[in-house]
Amino acid sequence: MTVLSRDAALGLDLPRSMFIDDSFEPAASGKTFATIDPSTESILGQAARGDAADVDRAVAAARRATRGDWRDITPAQRGRLLFQLADVIAARKDEIARIETLDVGKPLKESRGDVDGVVATLRYNAGAADKLEGSTIPLGRSVIDFTLLEPVGVTAHIVPWNYPLGMLARSVAPALAAGCTVVIKPAEQSPLSALLFAECCREIGIPKGVVNVVTGYGEEAGAALVAHPDIRAITFTGSVETGRLVYQGAARGLKPAVLELGGKNPVIVFEDADLDRSVSDILDGAFGNCGQVCSSSSRLILHSTIHDEFLDRLAHAASGLTVGPGLADRDLGPVVSAEQYQRVTGYIEKGRGEGARLRLGGGRPKHLGLGYFVEPTILDRVEPFHVVAREEIFGPVAVALSFETTEGAKALANGLGYGLVAGLYTQDISRALRLAQDIEAGSVWINGWFIGGQQAPTGGIKDSGVGRERGLPGIMNYLQIKNIGIRL
Repeated sequence: MTVLSRDAALGLDLPRSMFIDDSFEPAASGKTFATIDPSTESILGQAARGDAADVDRAVAAARRATRGDWRDITPAQRGRLLFQLADVIAARKDEIARIETLDVGKPLKESRGDVDGVVATLRYNAGAADKLEGSTIPLGRSVIDFTLLEPVGVTAHIVPWNYPLGMLARSVAPALAAGCTVVIKPAEQSPLSALLFAECCREIGIPKGVVNVVTGYGEEAGAALVAHPDIRAITFTGSVETGRLVYQGAARGLKPAVLELGGKNPVIVFEDADLDRSVSDILDGAFGNCGQVCSSSSRLILHSTIHDEFLDRLAHAASGLTVGPGLADRDLGPVVSAEQYQRVTGYIEKGRGEGARLRLGGGRPKHLGLGYFVEPTILDRVEPFHVVAREEIFGPVAVALSFETTEGAKALANGLGYGLVAGLYTQDISRALRLAQDIEAGSVWINGWFIGGQQAPTGGIKDSGVGRERGLPGIMNYLQIKNIGIRL
Protein backbone atom coordinates (compact mmCIF):
# COMPACT_ATOMS: atom_id res chain seq x y z
CA MET A 1 0.00 0.00 0.00
CA THR A 2 1.22 3.50 -0.78
CA VAL A 3 2.17 5.25 2.42
CA LEU A 4 2.00 8.82 1.19
CA SER A 5 -0.08 10.46 -1.49
CA ARG A 6 0.84 13.63 -3.34
CA ASP A 7 -1.54 16.54 -2.95
CA ALA A 8 -0.68 18.70 -5.95
CA ALA A 9 -2.66 21.71 -4.72
CA LEU A 10 -0.73 21.89 -1.46
CA GLY A 11 2.59 20.75 -2.82
CA LEU A 12 3.41 18.32 -0.01
CA ASP A 13 2.93 14.73 1.01
CA LEU A 14 0.05 13.95 3.33
CA PRO A 15 -0.13 10.66 5.24
CA ARG A 16 -3.56 9.11 4.79
CA SER A 17 -3.52 5.96 6.97
CA MET A 18 -2.91 4.85 10.52
CA PHE A 19 0.36 3.11 11.44
CA ILE A 20 0.19 -0.34 13.05
CA ASP A 21 2.93 -2.95 13.35
CA ASP A 22 5.28 -1.05 11.02
CA SER A 23 2.65 -0.72 8.28
CA PHE A 24 0.47 2.13 7.06
CA GLU A 25 -3.05 0.84 6.59
CA PRO A 26 -6.68 2.00 6.63
CA ALA A 27 -9.09 1.56 9.50
CA ALA A 28 -10.62 -1.91 9.79
CA SER A 29 -14.02 -0.34 9.13
CA GLY A 30 -12.77 1.54 6.09
CA LYS A 31 -14.13 4.78 7.58
CA THR A 32 -12.33 8.11 7.30
CA PHE A 33 -12.77 11.65 8.56
CA ALA A 34 -11.71 14.99 7.13
CA THR A 35 -8.84 17.03 8.50
CA ILE A 36 -9.41 20.77 7.99
CA ASP A 37 -7.06 23.68 7.38
CA PRO A 38 -8.34 26.25 9.92
CA SER A 39 -6.88 29.12 7.92
CA THR A 40 -9.04 28.42 4.88
CA GLU A 41 -11.75 26.05 6.19
CA SER A 42 -10.82 23.70 3.34
CA ILE A 43 -10.28 19.94 3.58
CA LEU A 44 -6.63 18.91 3.62
CA GLY A 45 -7.38 15.22 3.24
CA GLN A 46 -8.99 12.17 4.81
CA ALA A 47 -7.59 10.36 7.84
CA ALA A 48 -8.41 6.83 8.89
CA ARG A 49 -11.17 6.71 11.51
CA GLY A 50 -9.92 4.12 13.95
CA ASP A 51 -12.07 2.40 16.55
CA ALA A 52 -11.81 -0.45 19.07
CA ALA A 53 -10.85 -3.00 16.40
CA ASP A 54 -7.89 -0.88 15.31
CA VAL A 55 -6.87 -0.25 18.91
CA ASP A 56 -6.89 -4.03 19.49
CA ARG A 57 -4.54 -4.51 16.53
CA ALA A 58 -2.22 -1.72 17.64
CA VAL A 59 -2.03 -2.89 21.25
CA ALA A 60 -1.45 -6.48 20.16
CA ALA A 61 1.43 -5.33 17.95
CA ALA A 62 2.90 -3.27 20.78
CA ARG A 63 2.56 -6.19 23.18
CA ARG A 64 4.34 -8.56 20.80
CA ALA A 65 7.12 -6.00 20.48
CA THR A 66 7.69 -6.00 24.25
CA ARG A 67 8.66 -9.67 23.90
CA GLY A 68 10.62 -9.34 20.66
CA ASP A 69 13.77 -7.61 19.47
CA TRP A 70 12.99 -4.42 21.39
CA ARG A 71 13.38 -6.25 24.69
CA ASP A 72 16.96 -7.24 23.87
CA ILE A 73 18.10 -3.84 22.65
CA THR A 74 20.40 -2.33 25.27
CA PRO A 75 19.64 1.02 26.88
CA ALA A 76 22.60 2.55 25.03
CA GLN A 77 21.22 1.25 21.72
CA ARG A 78 17.79 2.73 22.54
CA GLY A 79 19.51 6.03 23.16
CA ARG A 80 21.29 5.87 19.80
CA LEU A 81 17.99 5.18 18.03
CA LEU A 82 16.43 8.23 19.67
CA PHE A 83 19.42 10.35 18.64
CA GLN A 84 18.96 9.11 15.06
CA LEU A 85 15.25 9.90 15.23
CA ALA A 86 16.06 13.43 16.37
CA ASP A 87 18.44 13.85 13.43
CA VAL A 88 15.86 12.65 10.91
CA ILE A 89 13.18 14.96 12.28
CA ALA A 90 15.61 17.88 12.29
CA ALA A 91 16.43 17.17 8.64
CA ARG A 92 12.70 17.20 7.78
CA LYS A 93 11.99 20.30 9.85
CA ASP A 94 10.50 22.43 7.07
CA GLU A 95 8.25 19.65 5.80
CA ILE A 96 6.97 18.79 9.26
CA ALA A 97 6.46 22.44 10.17
CA ARG A 98 4.44 23.03 7.00
CA ILE A 99 2.17 20.07 7.73
CA GLU A 100 1.72 21.17 11.34
CA THR A 101 0.80 24.67 10.20
CA LEU A 102 -1.72 23.41 7.65
CA ASP A 103 -3.27 21.05 10.20
CA VAL A 104 -3.67 23.43 13.17
CA GLY A 105 -3.16 26.91 11.73
CA LYS A 106 -0.21 28.20 13.73
CA PRO A 107 2.33 30.45 12.02
CA LEU A 108 5.21 28.65 10.31
CA LYS A 109 7.75 30.23 12.65
CA GLU A 110 5.93 28.71 15.62
CA SER A 111 5.75 25.32 13.94
CA ARG A 112 9.47 25.45 13.20
CA GLY A 113 10.11 26.28 16.83
CA ASP A 114 7.92 23.34 17.86
CA VAL A 115 10.00 20.98 15.72
CA ASP A 116 13.16 22.32 17.37
CA GLY A 117 11.57 21.50 20.72
CA VAL A 118 10.76 17.97 19.57
CA VAL A 119 14.37 17.44 18.53
CA ALA A 120 15.61 18.72 21.90
CA THR A 121 13.16 16.45 23.75
CA LEU A 122 14.30 13.38 21.83
CA ARG A 123 17.95 14.19 22.46
CA TYR A 124 17.43 14.77 26.17
CA ASN A 125 15.71 11.43 26.61
CA ALA A 126 18.20 9.70 24.33
CA GLY A 127 20.98 10.81 26.63
CA ALA A 128 19.13 9.52 29.69
CA ALA A 129 18.32 6.06 28.29
CA ASP A 130 21.46 4.37 29.64
CA LYS A 131 21.54 6.27 32.94
CA LEU A 132 18.40 4.84 34.57
CA GLU A 133 19.87 3.05 37.54
CA GLY A 134 18.48 0.92 40.33
CA SER A 135 19.91 0.86 43.86
CA THR A 136 21.24 -1.50 46.50
CA ILE A 137 19.44 -1.88 49.83
CA PRO A 138 21.58 -2.35 52.99
CA LEU A 139 20.08 -5.38 54.79
CA GLY A 140 23.27 -6.70 56.38
CA ARG A 141 26.11 -9.00 55.36
CA SER A 142 23.96 -12.08 54.89
CA VAL A 143 21.63 -10.54 52.28
CA ILE A 144 22.19 -8.87 48.93
CA ASP A 145 19.16 -6.78 48.00
CA PHE A 146 18.83 -4.53 44.97
CA THR A 147 16.30 -2.96 42.64
CA LEU A 148 15.86 -3.08 38.88
CA LEU A 149 14.06 -0.44 36.82
CA GLU A 150 11.97 -2.19 34.19
CA PRO A 151 9.70 -0.79 31.45
CA VAL A 152 6.03 -0.92 32.39
CA GLY A 153 5.04 -2.40 29.00
CA VAL A 154 2.57 -1.06 26.46
CA THR A 155 1.76 2.62 27.00
CA ALA A 156 -1.02 4.82 25.65
CA HIS A 157 -0.41 8.42 24.61
CA ILE A 158 -3.49 10.57 23.96
CA VAL A 159 -2.21 13.78 22.43
CA PRO A 160 -3.87 17.23 22.20
CA TRP A 161 -4.17 19.43 19.13
CA ASN A 162 -2.45 22.61 20.30
CA TYR A 163 1.10 21.21 20.04
CA PRO A 164 0.49 17.95 18.18
CA LEU A 165 4.05 16.77 17.64
CA GLY A 166 5.49 18.53 20.70
CA MET A 167 3.07 16.89 23.12
CA LEU A 168 3.55 13.54 21.39
CA ALA A 169 7.32 13.73 21.85
CA ARG A 170 7.01 14.89 25.46
CA SER A 171 5.60 11.51 26.51
CA VAL A 172 6.66 9.13 23.74
CA ALA A 173 10.38 9.99 23.95
CA PRO A 174 10.71 9.03 27.64
CA ALA A 175 8.56 5.93 27.12
CA LEU A 176 10.89 4.73 24.37
CA ALA A 177 13.96 5.65 26.42
CA ALA A 178 12.59 3.49 29.24
CA GLY A 179 12.09 0.54 26.87
CA CYS A 180 8.29 0.69 26.59
CA THR A 181 6.23 0.32 23.44
CA VAL A 182 3.65 2.94 22.51
CA VAL A 183 0.24 3.42 20.98
CA ILE A 184 -0.41 7.04 20.05
CA LYS A 185 -3.87 8.53 19.57
CA PRO A 186 -3.47 12.03 18.09
CA ALA A 187 -6.31 14.52 18.35
CA GLU A 188 -8.80 14.23 15.51
CA GLN A 189 -8.14 17.89 14.66
CA SER A 190 -4.42 17.24 14.08
CA PRO A 191 -3.51 13.70 12.98
CA LEU A 192 -0.91 14.40 10.31
CA SER A 193 2.36 15.02 12.14
CA ALA A 194 1.91 11.89 14.30
CA LEU A 195 1.89 9.81 11.14
CA LEU A 196 5.02 11.54 9.86
CA PHE A 197 6.62 10.79 13.24
CA ALA A 198 5.79 7.10 12.73
CA GLU A 199 7.31 7.21 9.25
CA CYS A 200 10.52 8.65 10.73
CA CYS A 201 10.58 5.87 13.34
CA ARG A 202 10.35 3.26 10.59
CA GLU A 203 13.03 5.02 8.57
CA ILE A 204 15.64 4.72 11.34
CA GLY A 205 14.81 1.08 12.08
CA ILE A 206 12.87 1.19 15.35
CA PRO A 207 11.62 -2.42 15.55
CA LYS A 208 8.24 -3.49 14.29
CA GLY A 209 5.35 -2.81 16.67
CA VAL A 210 7.24 -0.50 19.02
CA VAL A 211 5.51 2.66 17.72
CA ASN A 212 1.87 2.60 16.59
CA VAL A 213 -0.52 5.43 15.67
CA VAL A 214 -4.30 5.06 15.69
CA THR A 215 -6.10 8.10 14.29
CA GLY A 216 -9.74 8.71 15.10
CA TYR A 217 -12.15 10.28 17.56
CA GLY A 218 -11.69 10.35 21.30
CA GLU A 219 -14.98 8.67 22.12
CA GLU A 220 -14.13 5.78 19.77
CA ALA A 221 -10.39 5.18 19.53
CA GLY A 222 -9.37 7.10 22.67
CA ALA A 223 -11.89 5.43 24.96
CA ALA A 224 -11.01 1.98 23.60
CA LEU A 225 -7.32 2.67 24.23
CA VAL A 226 -7.89 3.71 27.85
CA ALA A 227 -10.08 0.66 28.51
CA HIS A 228 -7.79 -1.89 26.84
CA PRO A 229 -6.58 -4.46 29.39
CA ASP A 230 -3.08 -4.70 27.90
CA ILE A 231 -2.34 -0.98 28.26
CA ARG A 232 -0.17 -0.59 31.35
CA ALA A 233 0.20 3.22 31.59
CA ILE A 234 -1.66 6.20 30.15
CA THR A 235 -0.60 9.76 29.38
CA PHE A 236 -3.28 12.28 28.50
CA THR A 237 -3.24 16.02 27.87
CA GLY A 238 -6.56 17.77 27.37
CA SER A 239 -9.61 19.16 29.09
CA VAL A 240 -10.56 18.61 32.73
CA GLU A 241 -13.81 16.92 31.73
CA THR A 242 -12.14 14.39 29.44
CA GLY A 243 -9.29 13.95 31.92
CA ARG A 244 -11.75 12.81 34.57
CA LEU A 245 -13.12 10.18 32.20
CA VAL A 246 -9.60 8.99 31.37
CA TYR A 247 -8.74 8.79 35.07
CA GLN A 248 -11.86 6.79 35.82
CA GLY A 249 -11.00 4.38 33.02
CA ALA A 250 -7.44 4.06 34.28
CA ALA A 251 -8.68 3.35 37.79
CA ARG A 252 -10.91 0.54 36.56
CA GLY A 253 -7.86 -1.09 34.99
CA LEU A 254 -5.55 -0.22 37.92
CA LYS A 255 -3.27 1.64 35.52
CA PRO A 256 -1.12 4.65 36.38
CA ALA A 257 -2.12 7.77 34.50
CA VAL A 258 -0.35 11.09 33.98
CA LEU A 259 -2.81 13.87 33.22
CA GLU A 260 -2.08 17.45 32.24
CA LEU A 261 -5.42 19.23 32.17
CA GLY A 262 -6.63 22.79 31.93
CA GLY A 263 -5.28 25.97 33.44
CA LYS A 264 -6.56 29.43 34.25
CA ASN A 265 -3.16 30.67 35.16
CA PRO A 266 -2.71 33.70 37.43
CA VAL A 267 0.00 36.27 36.68
CA ILE A 268 0.49 38.61 39.64
CA VAL A 269 2.16 41.90 38.72
CA PHE A 270 3.19 43.96 41.74
CA GLU A 271 3.69 47.71 41.91
CA ASP A 272 7.51 47.35 41.73
CA ALA A 273 7.53 45.03 38.71
CA ASP A 274 9.65 45.64 35.64
CA LEU A 275 6.79 46.59 33.32
CA ASP A 276 8.81 46.26 30.13
CA ARG A 277 9.70 42.68 30.94
CA SER A 278 6.29 41.66 32.28
CA VAL A 279 4.39 43.16 29.33
CA SER A 280 6.70 41.44 26.85
CA ASP A 281 6.40 38.09 28.62
CA ILE A 282 2.65 38.26 28.97
CA LEU A 283 2.20 39.32 25.35
CA ASP A 284 3.85 36.05 24.33
CA GLY A 285 2.20 34.00 27.06
CA ALA A 286 -1.33 35.24 26.37
CA PHE A 287 -1.31 35.41 22.57
CA GLY A 288 1.35 32.93 21.43
CA ASN A 289 -0.16 29.95 19.59
CA CYS A 290 -3.32 32.08 19.45
CA GLY A 291 -3.73 31.60 23.21
CA GLN A 292 -4.21 27.84 22.79
CA VAL A 293 -1.74 26.94 25.52
CA CYS A 294 -2.55 25.18 28.80
CA SER A 295 0.06 27.34 30.52
CA SER A 296 -1.01 30.63 28.93
CA SER A 297 -0.71 33.87 30.91
CA SER A 298 -4.40 34.59 30.47
CA ARG A 299 -5.51 35.75 33.96
CA LEU A 300 -3.79 39.02 34.88
CA ILE A 301 -3.85 40.03 38.55
CA LEU A 302 -2.54 43.61 38.58
CA HIS A 303 -1.74 45.88 41.48
CA SER A 304 -4.11 48.82 41.41
CA THR A 305 -1.28 51.36 41.17
CA ILE A 306 0.06 49.96 37.89
CA HIS A 307 -3.16 48.42 36.54
CA ASP A 308 -3.95 51.08 33.93
CA GLU A 309 -0.38 51.67 32.79
CA PHE A 310 0.22 47.95 32.40
CA LEU A 311 -2.92 47.44 30.32
CA ASP A 312 -2.15 50.50 28.20
CA ARG A 313 1.25 49.03 27.37
CA LEU A 314 -0.12 45.54 26.78
CA ALA A 315 -2.94 46.80 24.55
CA HIS A 316 -0.50 48.92 22.55
CA ALA A 317 1.82 45.93 22.03
CA ALA A 318 -1.03 43.52 21.23
CA SER A 319 -2.59 45.93 18.73
CA GLY A 320 0.60 45.63 16.69
CA LEU A 321 0.34 41.85 16.36
CA THR A 322 -0.51 40.66 12.87
CA VAL A 323 -3.14 37.99 12.22
CA GLY A 324 -3.34 35.79 9.16
CA PRO A 325 -3.05 32.30 7.65
CA GLY A 326 -0.38 30.08 9.12
CA LEU A 327 1.54 29.85 5.87
CA ALA A 328 1.67 33.67 5.70
CA ASP A 329 3.69 33.46 8.94
CA ARG A 330 2.02 36.32 10.82
CA ASP A 331 2.15 36.70 14.60
CA LEU A 332 -1.15 34.87 15.15
CA GLY A 333 -2.88 32.23 13.08
CA PRO A 334 -6.46 31.01 13.52
CA VAL A 335 -7.82 28.93 16.35
CA VAL A 336 -7.94 25.26 15.45
CA SER A 337 -11.58 24.66 14.49
CA ALA A 338 -15.04 26.10 14.02
CA GLU A 339 -15.99 24.67 17.40
CA GLN A 340 -13.07 26.44 19.07
CA TYR A 341 -13.91 29.68 17.26
CA GLN A 342 -17.45 29.58 18.63
CA ARG A 343 -16.14 28.79 22.10
CA VAL A 344 -13.69 31.69 22.18
CA THR A 345 -16.01 34.32 20.70
CA GLY A 346 -18.79 33.05 22.95
CA TYR A 347 -16.65 33.70 26.02
CA ILE A 348 -15.88 37.21 24.82
CA GLU A 349 -19.59 37.93 24.56
CA LYS A 350 -20.23 36.40 27.99
CA GLY A 351 -17.58 38.64 29.49
CA ARG A 352 -19.08 41.76 27.94
CA GLY A 353 -22.53 40.66 29.04
CA GLU A 354 -21.32 40.35 32.64
CA GLY A 355 -19.96 43.90 32.59
CA ALA A 356 -16.33 43.46 31.58
CA ARG A 357 -14.91 46.15 29.31
CA LEU A 358 -13.52 45.26 25.90
CA ARG A 359 -10.14 46.96 26.03
CA LEU A 360 -8.90 45.52 22.74
CA GLY A 361 -10.08 43.28 19.91
CA GLY A 362 -13.07 41.07 20.46
CA GLY A 363 -13.90 39.79 16.99
CA ARG A 364 -12.69 38.61 13.61
CA PRO A 365 -10.08 40.75 11.86
CA LYS A 366 -11.88 42.69 9.13
CA HIS A 367 -9.46 41.69 6.38
CA LEU A 368 -10.06 37.93 6.87
CA GLY A 369 -13.30 36.55 5.52
CA LEU A 370 -12.55 32.83 5.85
CA GLY A 371 -10.78 30.91 8.58
CA TYR A 372 -11.23 30.69 12.33
CA PHE A 373 -9.49 33.96 13.19
CA VAL A 374 -9.89 35.92 16.44
CA GLU A 375 -8.20 39.24 17.17
CA PRO A 376 -5.94 39.56 20.21
CA THR A 377 -8.44 40.50 22.91
CA ILE A 378 -8.14 42.11 26.34
CA LEU A 379 -11.01 42.34 28.83
CA ASP A 380 -10.65 44.50 31.94
CA ARG A 381 -12.98 45.57 34.75
CA VAL A 382 -13.36 41.86 35.30
CA GLU A 383 -14.66 40.63 38.65
CA PRO A 384 -13.56 37.35 40.28
CA PHE A 385 -17.05 35.87 39.90
CA HIS A 386 -17.26 36.54 36.16
CA VAL A 387 -17.25 33.45 33.95
CA VAL A 388 -14.27 34.77 31.96
CA ALA A 389 -12.31 35.08 35.20
CA ARG A 390 -13.02 31.49 36.23
CA GLU A 391 -13.12 29.29 33.12
CA GLU A 392 -10.41 28.44 30.64
CA ILE A 393 -11.05 30.18 27.31
CA PHE A 394 -8.16 28.68 25.30
CA GLY A 395 -7.94 31.49 22.80
CA PRO A 396 -6.18 34.86 22.36
CA VAL A 397 -8.05 36.47 25.27
CA ALA A 398 -6.49 38.00 28.40
CA VAL A 399 -8.64 39.08 31.34
CA ALA A 400 -7.51 41.58 33.96
CA LEU A 401 -8.36 41.81 37.66
CA SER A 402 -7.07 44.26 40.27
CA PHE A 403 -5.66 43.80 43.81
CA GLU A 404 -4.48 46.00 46.67
CA THR A 405 -2.58 43.66 49.03
CA THR A 406 -0.41 40.57 48.76
CA GLU A 407 -3.04 38.57 50.63
CA GLY A 408 -5.64 39.75 48.16
CA ALA A 409 -3.48 38.68 45.24
CA LYS A 410 -2.91 35.28 46.83
CA ALA A 411 -6.63 34.80 47.37
CA LEU A 412 -7.32 35.57 43.71
CA ALA A 413 -4.53 33.28 42.52
CA ASN A 414 -5.71 30.33 44.62
CA GLY A 415 -9.43 30.97 44.24
CA LEU A 416 -10.06 28.51 41.40
CA GLY A 417 -9.97 24.75 41.03
CA TYR A 418 -7.09 24.99 38.55
CA GLY A 419 -3.45 24.69 39.58
CA LEU A 420 -1.18 24.35 36.57
CA VAL A 421 1.20 27.33 36.53
CA ALA A 422 1.38 30.78 38.09
CA GLY A 423 3.63 33.80 37.65
CA LEU A 424 4.93 36.63 39.85
CA TYR A 425 6.56 39.89 38.79
CA THR A 426 8.27 41.85 41.55
CA GLN A 427 11.72 43.16 42.46
CA ASP A 428 11.27 41.90 46.05
CA ILE A 429 12.68 38.39 45.84
CA SER A 430 11.78 37.59 49.46
CA ARG A 431 8.16 38.45 48.80
CA ALA A 432 8.26 36.42 45.60
CA LEU A 433 9.70 33.31 47.25
CA ARG A 434 7.31 33.46 50.20
CA LEU A 435 4.35 33.83 47.88
CA ALA A 436 5.62 31.08 45.55
CA GLN A 437 5.39 28.66 48.46
CA ASP A 438 1.77 29.65 49.11
CA ILE A 439 0.47 29.59 45.55
CA GLU A 440 -1.33 26.39 44.59
CA ALA A 441 0.25 25.45 41.26
CA GLY A 442 2.54 22.80 39.83
CA SER A 443 4.95 25.47 38.58
CA VAL A 444 5.54 29.04 39.77
CA TRP A 445 7.57 31.33 37.54
CA ILE A 446 9.16 34.49 38.95
CA ASN A 447 9.96 37.44 36.65
CA GLY A 448 9.58 35.31 33.56
CA TRP A 449 7.09 33.15 31.65
CA PHE A 450 7.56 29.74 30.02
CA ILE A 451 10.60 29.16 32.20
CA GLY A 452 12.07 25.69 31.91
CA GLY A 453 12.72 23.18 29.18
CA GLN A 454 13.13 19.47 28.62
CA GLN A 455 14.94 19.17 31.96
CA ALA A 456 12.27 20.83 34.13
CA PRO A 457 9.32 18.72 35.33
CA THR A 458 5.89 20.14 34.57
CA GLY A 459 2.35 19.27 35.59
CA GLY A 460 -0.63 20.46 37.58
CA ILE A 461 -2.35 20.03 40.90
CA LYS A 462 -6.04 20.16 41.81
CA ASP A 463 -8.16 20.15 38.65
CA SER A 464 -5.11 20.75 36.48
CA GLY A 465 -3.85 17.21 36.62
CA VAL A 466 -1.90 14.39 38.19
CA GLY A 467 1.78 13.52 37.80
CA ARG A 468 4.72 15.21 36.10
CA GLU A 469 6.23 15.12 32.64
CA ARG A 470 9.64 16.17 31.31
CA GLY A 471 12.96 15.79 33.05
CA LEU A 472 13.97 12.59 34.82
CA PRO A 473 10.58 12.39 36.60
CA GLY A 474 9.01 12.14 33.15
CA ILE A 475 10.99 8.97 32.37
CA MET A 476 10.05 7.42 35.71
CA ASN A 477 6.40 7.40 34.55
CA TYR A 478 7.35 4.50 32.27
CA LEU A 479 9.45 2.44 34.68
CA GLN A 480 8.50 0.06 37.47
CA ILE A 481 10.68 -0.97 40.36
CA LYS A 482 11.44 -4.64 40.88
CA ASN A 483 13.15 -5.69 44.10
CA ILE A 484 15.45 -8.72 44.14
CA GLY A 485 16.76 -10.21 47.37
CA ILE A 486 19.42 -12.90 47.75
CA ARG A 487 20.21 -14.64 51.04
CA LEU A 488 23.87 -15.68 51.13
